[in-house]
Amino acid sequence: MPGAGKTTVARQLARRLQRRFVDADHELEAATGVGIPLIFEIEGESGFRERETKVLAALAHESDLVVATGGGAILRPENRQALRNSGTVVYLHVAPALLSRRMRHDNKRPLLQVDDKQERLNQLFVQRDPLYREIADLVVDGLGGSVANLVRVLEQQLKNQCAA
Repeated sequence: MPGAGKTTVARQLARRLQRRFVDADHELEAATGVGIPLIFEIEGESGFRERETKVLAALAHESDLVVATGGGAILRPENRQALRNSGTVVYLHVAPALLSRRMRHDNKRPLLQVDDKQERLNQLFVQRDPLYREIADLVVDGLGGSVANLVRVLEQQLKNQCAA
């Protein structure tokens, strides 16, 4: 989901695990030379999703990465398959009400350029939450607390999973 903290958590987790951090949206922007809002403006969501799928497919062939995906990457079956096959998938679960508070001043996300952000976040949550849960190896509650604590909890859960 947008605003869940995926990038922040993934970056710190990569540091703790001594892995390379990759933000899939930044990779897409680097490949195209333009920002995501402009891609949406010119190509629409479907054009953006095509590009996103290509980036995720390329990243799925690499190893020792911690990847933060865009919130909607989960929508396409081929993306879910690539994520499922390429490593451990963590769903950072955050309720729409908290997302709305976190993102009330965010004007960069194309899908949230609507009058009622809360309603839009609710719609995205209903659509995406089951898909995240379908492929997640771990579901982590991203409500409140410090990022550092969340990263420590996640690191421990990943270590426990590897030991099992």
